[in-house]
Amino acid sequence: MIGGFFHEGPAYSAWRASGTADFLLIHTTAGAGRLGTAAGELAVGPRDAVLLRPGIRHDYATAAGAPMWEFAFAHFHPRAEWMPLLAWPDAAGGIGVIHSDAEAHRRVTGALRRAAGVRYGSAVRTELFGMNALEEALLWLDAQNPLAGRVDERVARVLEHVGAHLADPLDLATLSRVAHLSPSRLTHLFQDQVGISPRRYVERERMLLAGQLLDLTNRSVTAIAGEVGCDDPLYFSQRFRRFAGLSPSAYRERGRRDASDR
Repeated sequence: MIGGFFHEGPAYSAWRASGTADFLLIHTTAGAGRLGTAAGELAVGPRDAVLLRPGIRHDYATAAGAPMWEFAFAHFHPRAEWMPLLAWPDAAGGIGVIHSDAEAHRRVTGALRRAAGVRYGSAVRTELFGMNALEEALLWLDAQNPLAGRVDERVARVLEHVGAHLADPLDLATLSRVAHLSPSRLTHLFQDQVGISPRRYVERERMLLAGQLLDLTNRSVTAIAGEVGCDDPLYFSQRFRRFAGLSPSAYRERGRRDASDR
């Protein structure tokens, strides 16, 4: 993987008569560009990402009349498990394109900056750090891919907030402030995109974390209850039994028994 950032003026252009031997991702951060293949041309602006497949003859340049084109890029040979992430809508004969919302754009840009920057650092296994950052960028772009099913950026903010704050109050009013939506609008949008209400989602994530902590740690039930946002261990036990069909203690015991039988 080779990545970087370019800020080019109006005279910038590149031509590849035989395409590239690898995939090329170009994510525009400012200005405007133009890409072409034998099948046609594509204009790109901020928040547009394009993906060129290997062997596609192409050229690209700062768009006519634009003062500059700023973009992040990455040449890469994908891991096998990445291939579903590379099924993009085709815009011009081998050029895939995805337009990101503001939140995904910020995430993709940050990930590509990290992917490009690690090769200049002193950390061991810099190639792996770079590939992992590139994978993060591709995952955020996949969340915007109309062929994969797009997650609204406001719902994405709520999902991320829940994952990072399971011990904190996560009532509907709090999540609505995170999403900058009314409670009723968030509930409708969340249900449509995730399939369950925000309240049920929070409960599910808390109980899943509780199950992991019961399986993988020796922390007390009281401590685990606090880590999933419940100050009352008895009430937590009731909620966990409703979720898992067992009390926390019985769930832990079954896990240890199953492990010893392996």
